Amino acid sequence: MIKHIEKYRFTDFNTFFIGILSFLIICMLPIEFAKAQDATLRFGTGVPPAVRSINDRCLRYLATTQSEDGSWKSGQAGAGIIGICVMAFMASGEDPDYGPYAENIRRSLRNIISTQNSKTGYMQGSGHGSMYHHGFATLALSEAYGVVSDDLLWKDSNIPENRRRTIGESLELAVRCVLTAQEKNLWGAWRYSPSARDADTTVAGTVLMGVLGARNAGIEIPNEAVNKALNFFQTCTMRDGSVSYTPGRSHGGGVTRAAIAVLVYSIGKRKDTPEYKSTSEFIVRRKDYSVQGSYQFYTLYYMAQALFQCDFKAWQSWNQRTIEKLQQMQQADGSFNSSYGKAFGTGMAVLTLALNYRLLPIYER
Repeated sequence: MIKHIEKYRFTDFNTFFIGILSFLIICMLPIEFAKAQDATLRFGTGVPPAVRSINDRCLRYLATTQSEDGSWKSGQAGAGIIGICVMAFMASGEDPDYGPYAENIRRSLRNIISTQNSKTGYMQGSGHGSMYHHGFATLALSEAYGVVSDDLLWKDSNIPENRRRTIGESLELAVRCVLTAQEKNLWGAWRYSPSARDADTTVAGTVLMGVLGARNAGIEIPNEAVNKALNFFQTCTMRDGSVSYTPGRSHGGGVTRAAIAVLVYSIGKRKDTPEYKSTSEFIVRRKDYSVQGSYQFYTLYYMAQALFQCDFKAWQSWNQRTIEKLQQMQQADGSFNSSYGKAFGTGMAVLTLALNYRLLPIYER
């Protein structure tokens, strides 16, 4: 039985201990170092006006194009797209209960929860690769849990009572689906459906981040489950730092899979491994590569977080170039075009720049 605990700043003893240890280490450093490094890294030096402009225009677009049922109709649809947009609304620190986008957030969460399979916990989307949707929706629920009021969530809603749950209950169901799927999987990871026996690093990374987000929110996750998934990534990591799509099947040496690996190693507390070192060096060497095509926003999303985790200076220069690039790409209505629709592209553009705000807990260093 998965249990949730009340969410505090530190969600378990280990996190509390690490926090105290970090504080003591900082106290032992020269004052100038502690001030210059830790404060800048954790809080930034102020959000660039260009980021605020891109972000505000994106959120206005998402708010005005959202359907009454909380979804977006353009392009690919489903729980994952809605989850990405939920996180986009929350990334800049607007009050999720009373801020200008509070009702948009509630509509989205009501959709994710009310369409979730009440028996399996599965949250799917249209088209190929529904476990992508489940992973992003799980992560969104974990970010909303503890900060969005369950009392306000269903207020004035016409959704039947038997399809309503608290955010915590829905998150627990989502995690249960993930863990059940993992138990069936030969690699201890995930692929396109909950019944898949094989696994790939792109789906597995998305789902694992949902699991790590749930753990960060206070949901009890077996260590064995996280370790199995991280072991799968280590199996797929090559000596040069590239990461294969599936074990023994490369699909080329692109940066996306390596960036995903850097992120899950970081959040999964495996920064002391040779695989983390090699993948970090791999993406830093390739941070100036131009990303085009179907996976452009997917790559930008993971590169932002991975570089922030492994090399702050590299992230700073990459972030500045990405801001300039996104300024040029943004449409007149505030949206971003993508192969999977405007809601996906716009939400992912916001999340690519979200580290300028330093607010979503799962991506903290």
